[in-house]
Amino acid sequence: MASDTPEGAAPAISGILQKLYQAPDVPSCTVVARELANQIRIKGLRSLVNDGITDDLIRASRSKVGSERESSMIALEEIFRTVGEGGGLEPYLIPLLPVILERFAETGKADVVARASERAAKQLIKLIPPEGVPSCIKALFEILSTSGVKWKTKVGALELFAALVKTGPDQVAERLGEIIPPLTSEMRDTKPEVSAAGHKAAMAVCGVLSNLDVLPFVPVLVNCMARPDTVPDAIKQLSANVWVRDVDGPTLAVLVPLLQRALLERSSVVQRQTVILVGNLFKLVRSPELAHLHLSNLFPGVNRIAETASFPEVREFAQQAVKALILSAGADDETVLALKKTGLGSTGPSPNTSTPGTPAIKSVDEDQMLAQKYLTKLLKRFTDHDPDPFLQVSLAYQSSCISNLVSKRNFDEAQWIRYTVPYLSRFISEADAERLAKENLKQWLAIDKERYFKASGDDDDDPTEKIVELTFSLAYGGLLLLNHTVLKLRRGWRYGVCGANGCGKSTLLKAINRHQIENFPENVSTFYVEHDIDGEDSEASCLQFLVADKFVKAKNLTVDKISERMKEFGFDSARQEAKVQSLSGGWKMRLALARAMLCEADLLLLDEPTNHLDRPSIEWLQDYLKAQTRVTIMTVSHDSGFLDSICTDIIHYQNKQLVYYRGNLSKFVEKYPAAKSYYTLSASLVKFVFPPPGPLMGVRSQTRAILKATNVTFTYPGAPKPSLVDASCAVTLSSRVGVVGPNGAGKSTLIKLLTGETVPDSGKIEKHPNLRVAYVAQHAFHNIGSHLEKTAVQYISWRYQDGHDREQAMKASRILTEEEKKQMEVPIEGRTGEKRKIEMIIGRQKLKKSFQYEIKWKNLDHRFNTWLPREQLIEAGFGKLVQEHDDLEASREGSGSRDLSFKVIRQHLIDVGLDGDIAEYNEMKGLSGGQKVKVVIAAALWSKPQVLILDEPTNFLDRDALGGLAVAIRDWAGAFVCISHNEEFVGALCPEIWNVEGGRLVHKGKAAVVDGDAFEDGKRNLGSGLNSKKGTPSGSKNVTPSVSATPSAANSGNERDSNTPPVPVVKKKKLTRKQLKDREERRRLRKLKWLSDSTGAPREPDTDT
Repeated sequence: MASDTPEGAAPAISGILQKLYQAPDVPSCTVVARELANQIRIKGLRSLVNDGITDDLIRASRSKVGSERESSMIALEEIFRTVGEGGGLEPYLIPLLPVILERFAETGKADVVARASERAAKQLIKLIPPEGVPSCIKALFEILSTSGVKWKTKVGALELFAALVKTGPDQVAERLGEIIPPLTSEMRDTKPEVSAAGHKAAMAVCGVLSNLDVLPFVPVLVNCMARPDTVPDAIKQLSANVWVRDVDGPTLAVLVPLLQRALLERSSVVQRQTVILVGNLFKLVRSPELAHLHLSNLFPGVNRIAETASFPEVREFAQQAVKALILSAGADDETVLALKKTGLGSTGPSPNTSTPGTPAIKSVDEDQMLAQKYLTKLLKRFTDHDPDPFLQVSLAYQSSCISNLVSKRNFDEAQWIRYTVPYLSRFISEADAERLAKENLKQWLAIDKERYFKASGDDDDDPTEKIVELTFSLAYGGLLLLNHTVLKLRRGWRYGVCGANGCGKSTLLKAINRHQIENFPENVSTFYVEHDIDGEDSEASCLQFLVADKFVKAKNLTVDKISERMKEFGFDSARQEAKVQSLSGGWKMRLALARAMLCEADLLLLDEPTNHLDRPSIEWLQDYLKAQTRVTIMTVSHDSGFLDSICTDIIHYQNKQLVYYRGNLSKFVEKYPAAKSYYTLSASLVKFVFPPPGPLMGVRSQTRAILKATNVTFTYPGAPKPSLVDASCAVTLSSRVGVVGPNGAGKSTLIKLLTGETVPDSGKIEKHPNLRVAYVAQHAFHNIGSHLEKTAVQYISWRYQDGHDREQAMKASRILTEEEKKQMEVPIEGRTGEKRKIEMIIGRQKLKKSFQYEIKWKNLDHRFNTWLPREQLIEAGFGKLVQEHDDLEASREGSGSRDLSFKVIRQHLIDVGLDGDIAEYNEMKGLSGGQKVKVVIAAALWSKPQVLILDEPTNFLDRDALGGLAVAIRDWAGAFVCISHNEEFVGALCPEIWNVEGGRLVHKGKAAVVDGDAFEDGKRNLGSGLNSKKGTPSGSKNVTPSVSATPSAANSGNERDSNTPPVPVVKKKKLTRKQLKDREERRRLRKLKWLSDSTGAPREPDTDT
């Protein structure tokens, strides 16, 4: 035992230390240690240095006397427990970790010292807060990297490291890239105990991964770190996994070292699996900065395989992986060229990833220095003197924690108080410490705003009232859409929200409307105008609909007041009494706007308000919105003209931030040229590829009518007048038709009649029996409404799993009326006089120029089946049954031969512009409107139709997708019919125009010259024979007049009447054998004469037959 007073220790403290070292047993030593700890609490932390306590305990820990070493560890444990309570002590204790871990190596009789040091170390680890974990990990790794350190010390350090993972899993995850390499070195240590401890620590570290796709492979990955020879097997398992979740930084930190090693393998199998895995992973990396960070690690190896691999298949997969890496990282040509030449590249963000809204982000080390500088200044202001070196130790530790919070943009006041007040209250009053923490937070908020929102374009000096100003984050499912961004809205301003499909524009509007945005002001009322009335089939009138609406009811408005306000939106008395189900899409949108304005919201949220609106309605809407000076408007729209007209500001999605630009869309494009796609129809970014249309039996001309309406009239139930009157038209394989007209004129009604969605009151719809029509309705989502829990791939697989289109059976033209059900019970008399009832049609085959159908009779076995001609069945009233079977056969012809594997369906969806991973793994209920439209178009095109009919195809699609769609339609070989108010889209694609106005159809433009109907061939009509409900004769000539410059025969009304006798065809008479021999002899003599002629006369042609 030491008999002299420790040098530098104060008399009171020195006596306690003497008693500590001379204690006869552990309980006595613990009592003295507690007395020492209480003295430190009374005198303050400075006594650790001023009274020499720390130095003396370090000296004792290295004493040759075992009891002194044990006493020093017991004292440290008690100081950690007693003084550390309440926090603020760890900055002065973490430097003692090497001293404590040294004692882990004690053996033999001194084993009690090792156990005491273990208890002290565990007590110290309990004091470390989550943001202090990085500092502690750094200290542990310094110990592990020290040369000559004993293996038990290493084991102890690794065990403490595993314990720290539980304290700060998020902080460990953020630094996996720094943690994995030194851990890997320890796992390969020759000492089995060290290797085992390293393995255990690595398992704990990899357990913090949040990506559920990689978690099952943690044991495999950890095993690879320890044993590099297992890399091929690990790659095999990982490449067989289905990767669907976003890949974050921690996941890449674990996987990239493994991928780097795998890229060096010589096996072509491993190379193939690795490059596929790289491509799949980096398609799921959402942050360009994160992808670019790992670009230099993976690009050289993948590019080498792309250029030098022996097998073409491997090279192709590697080239795809190279594209995925470049696209994910946003690397420019200069960076790619440098990587190809040297295999090296900057690990910082690519130059072209920076945008006006991207800040120049400082490193954590720079922020730490800045944080310490600010804390020093603030502390000087509160204490009137500079912090001494002892206090600077605590400030450095606090600055480290604060810089971690800043890097994560965590500005929660409670967190900032947690990492400031406990430490500063050891030196100043707790109230002053809390005030200082809040001042510090305010400074850093200003810095963050300067970094991230400098380009916002919003003028803080503008006197207009701010109705919303807050900072928030927004996520949907597991995807982070906006990260700690600012929402700032002023009264009466009109904001256009722009961004790519799927970035979260509609999600933002819905979250605002539901007040799901954190700290959203409760006094700001909102109303979200969406297309919820689009599918409304209410029997109520428009006025009754609004009176009964729950939002309008809450305003306690009278019926007269509601009626008066409706007139402002164009609803006169007659229109107010019209049924909601009879309204066109444009009038339903007006009704939704009227409902919104009746609610008198402070913030009006419009989601694609111009969808379905004709040009006059859009102009009216623009004027109306611009007149609302007290209502703030946020709108999502892909109509560039609309945004140009109404917007005072643009809010743009950039790098998970909302960036504000003053002015309308054109001014925004001047400042942000990448948004030029809002003004052009181009497939530069998005490319659609449609499957070629299948062949159509008997149709060899591009100008023969394959779908035809003759004198059709239709009236919606309860409507006072018909929506369509006496309309006639025809479609050929070369048709490019634009259907235009004002809202409610009958455009969609005409298309529904052509496609069999509805049945005409009078007139006739005819189509080629094998014709396949892809129809995407105005309210396109109704097709997938009952399948939202499926992925897009699963939906198409379900729809065509029987070899035909299941949606066909849901058409109104396939549903039997009561009269038709009675007709099914009418027996058909056979040749023998026997009467039978039809049960179903089970087969079809060619019969001359038409078809005959195999009939299964009720109550009879299949051996009694008979074949009946098409015309006989139609005349007997079984036209719908015939058409149903024709559609089934046509659908089978197009889709029955197609491979329904997920791989093929996924590629089909990619060809129609939908991301492959979204198509295969994301449920449709989570897709944006534009993505759902792509799913509906892809599903309709799966059967390789000959006719594509789109009703308002520009709704929900962004400009890039619209450009890709336009180019695909232009290059497609089938017929195209389109309803759209987008003059640019129709003008670019459709030379023929069907103008529908007031229920009348007028043909304009350059129509295809139709030289006959595909379903007419002399005597027979191969059309469906689908008559109207009233059975109007098909021979009627009262067709809608055409004003086309080159009217089609199908639209002219000059088709030959079915009663006209066919022109007889004179067949050539077959030659007899004698006649053939005589002909050959004449030709032989003619040739001999020419050969023997010396005048050189030309040879006489063989004209005889």
